[in-house]
Parts: sequence; C-alpha cells; structure tokens
Amino acid sequence: MKELLAKIQEALLSALPITAIVYVLSLTPWFNFTAVELITFTVGAVLLVVGLGLFSLGADMAMTPMGAHVGSGLSRQKKLWLLLLVCFVLGMLITIAEPDLQVLAKQVSAVMNGTVLVYAVGIGVGAFLMVAILRIVFRKQLSNILMLFYMLMFALALMLVVNGNEALLPLSFDSGGVTTGPITVPFIMALGVGISSVLGDRHSQENSFGLVSLCSVGPILAVLVLGIFSSNDLTYTVPDYSVSNEIGHAFAHTALHTCKEVALALGLIVVFFLGCQILFLKLPRKRLLKIGLGVVFTYIGLVMFLSGVNVGFMPIGYKLGFELAQLNEGLLVVLGLVMGVLVVLAEPAIHVLNQQVEDVTGGYISKKSMMLGLCIGVGASIALSMIRIIFDFSIVYYVIPGYFLSLALSLFVPPVYTAIAFDSGGVASGPMTSGFILPFATGVCVCLQGEAAVLRDAFGVVAVVAMTPLITIQLLGFRAIVSEKIAEKRAMKKILGADDQQIINFM
Repeated sequence: MKELLAKIQEALLSALPITAIVYVLSLTPWFNFTAVELITFTVGAVLLVVGLGLFSLGADMAMTPMGAHVGSGLSRQKKLWLLLLVCFVLGMLITIAEPDLQVLAKQVSAVMNGTVLVYAVGIGVGAFLMVAILRIVFRKQLSNILMLFYMLMFALALMLVVNGNEALLPLSFDSGGVTTGPITVPFIMALGVGISSVLGDRHSQENSFGLVSLCSVGPILAVLVLGIFSSNDLTYTVPDYSVSNEIGHAFAHTALHTCKEVALALGLIVVFFLGCQILFLKLPRKRLLKIGLGVVFTYIGLVMFLSGVNVGFMPIGYKLGFELAQLNEGLLVVLGLVMGVLVVLAEPAIHVLNQQVEDVTGGYISKKSMMLGLCIGVGASIALSMIRIIFDFSIVYYVIPGYFLSLALSLFVPPVYTAIAFDSGGVASGPMTSGFILPFATGVCVCLQGEAAVLRDAFGVVAVVAMTPLITIQLLGFRAIVSEKIAEKRAMKKILGADDQQIINFM
C-alpha cells in the first residue's frame, strides 16, 4: 500500500500541470467549456492519476521482471533460432494487441483497412525485434544499423511521394510511435536487459537499449510499403469528439471496451510467459505470485488510464485546439510548447524508461536529466507541429533533416546515449500523445485548414514527438563529452602550472 500510495502521488504530480491548464483556460472568456465537459474531464483526470499509479506499480512488479526473466532464460538455451523465433512471435502478438495501435487503426479506417494495417505493423515489429536480438548477439553498433534502415525508409518515402500518396507519409511515421505503447515498452526493454546480461560483453550497458528504437522502424517501413500499393482515394473523416451527456454510461461503455483490448494484450504476454516458465524458467512459486499480482495491477491501471484519456481528455483536447486556433496562432505555438512539456510528465512508459536508464547506467544518466531532455524535445515537437499546421507544409521538411541530424550526432556521442535517445523517441509518443495531443492537433487543423487536410497536417504530430528526443538526448551526451574534455584540460593545466617548490621530495 505504501508503494501504491507513492506511485499515485507521483502520478498526481505528473498529471496536475496539464489538468490545471485546462481548468485555468476554462475560466477565461475565450474558451466555452460546458459543465458536462468539465465534469467528464475531471472524472477522466481522476481515473488517469489512479490508473497511472497502479500501472507504474504493476510494471515494477510484473512487466519488467517478466521481460528480464524471459530474455535471460531464452539466452541461456544457447539456441539462436529459438531465440529469434520466439522474439518474432512475441513482438508480432504484443503489437497486434497494443491499444494505441488499435486506436490509430480505427481513426484511419476510412483511408486504409484497419486489420491489414495492424497485422502489417505487427509483422514489422516482430521482424525488427529479431534484428535487435541479432545486434546484441553479434555485438554490432546500433548507429550503423539505424543509418542503413533509415536510408531505406527515406527511399520508400520518396517512392510514396512519386506514387501520389504523400498524404500517407504522416500516418506511416506515426505508426512507428504508437506501436511502442505502455504494454510493450516495459516488456521489450526488460527483454533487452535480460538478453544482454547473458550474451553481452563489456558493452552490455548500451546493448541493453535499442530494442524499442529498432521496433519503431519496422512499422514505418511496413506502412510505407502499404501506402505505395494502396489506392489514391484518401478521403478522411474526423471522428466524433463530442461529449455525451450521460457521463456514467460513456465511461462504462469505454471501460468495457478497453477491458477487452487490455485483456487481449496482457493475456498474450502472460500466456507466453507461462509457456517459458513451464519449458525452461522454473521460477519459484513466491516470485510467480508477485508477478501475478503485478499483472492484476497493470491490467486495472491501464483500463482506468485509457478510459480516462479516451472519454475525458480526447474531447477536451479537440475542442481546446479548435477554439485556440480561432483565437490566436502565436498563442497556439506557445501553448503547444507548454502542453508538450506537461504531457511527457503524464506518459506512463516514460517513467519506466527513466528508471531503467538510471538503474542500468548506475546513476550516470539520472532520471532528472532524462526527463529534462524529453520535456524539451517533446515541447519543441508540439510547437513545430503547430507551425506545420498553420503554414500547411509537408512533414518531410521536419523528418528528413531531423533524422539526418540525429544520425549525425550518433557519430560523436557515446553509443549508450544513441541507444537511449532512439528508445526515448518511441516511448515519448505514448497514449497521452495519441489521446490528447493528436485530437488537439486535429481541432487546430479542422479550424485552420479544413477537415480534408487532417490526414496530411494533423497526423504526423506523433512522428515529430518521437523524433525530437533523439536530438535532445544525444545533445545531453555531447554536452557530457565536452564537459569532460574541458575538465581534463583544466586539471592538466593546473598540474603543468604547479610551482616546483610545492612538490615534496620524500626520498
């Protein structure tokens, strides 16, 4: 109970800023929120806080240990084909059941078959999870692999433009962000730690990261290929973001639907883990009971969190964006920056990532510095997305220079910073981004550019959120290198400039 209360307190501090912004704006004469909307938002905020606290506790008790045990247990079997096969199936099944991906598929069902999209993305994640495992086994540098596949990504993006389906580019890059959701991130990151602890070498610290980043590449490539062979009929319809007057019924209906989705996602992981337990893990009963309790906490927490976001936050986000766009475009960019910073604090997987980074690096990279870098990166990305909607230009002008800069930085910073940075990009674009920021961007786009431009302009905000942390986290690494070099020069200068009379002769 003490741990749970501590987690809920952390969640309250995380969600309080963005909740306070909505309440403050509702008091101004420029925003016309009804009593029903504010009550719905308040109930959603309560569910978000309690759900985030339960999820964080459950991730610590179940998801992280399960991934670590499976990774280390599979690696000890010394059968590479078994390791690759299991990781492919695991990556595909978890991704197919990821709630964030299901939400995205429903939002774009008017322009692409949702089932085909989900399965294509799942295969992409499974294939690139195999690539990530091979990187650990053969001890290859992450930056070189990323450069290879990002060059392929840019080539496919160019083919998509030539084919006349440029409007699908934002969706392609968004798919890479939503696949690394709150269920997959703790498990996949811990899986990397477990595999690296057995198969890694002296570079196992950075090898334990990088799985999330590579798993984010597969979906982008898969959707780009789908876009190349899809038709040119891209008529998009904005979902219904209106708030129901029957608040209780709305939350109950959403919670019931979310229960099924989360049960499927967690069920696949649990069944897979139990199979590994029977075959080779053989964990003691006491540890299994603790993991089982953690799964229950994770399940309840995710259902509450996603229900609160879907019912309470999405309609407010859409209306806030629409009315703010009517008010002032400059204020739109500033508020986008502020909301980007605050949304990071409420992303559940961010807290898991920051804690694992601090643990694996022995405190060398602190949670505080990670959170600062992510806040700056995501805040800048929302502001840049607002500018793109206002001036109506292609996402290519952000994505290609941004990824080239991040790949260039990877040549100058320690490999551990590159691995953590690319993992952070996938983790930052979680359910709060797709559940609040994407509807916010949609409202802005509908107001400024019309509904027809939503697929082209509003989508892509998740992709930019996933891209900017790559730059900011690596800049932290670059700054650490420069600071270390300066400190070494100062120390050497003091030694060389010391007075010979101060040297004591002990002979």
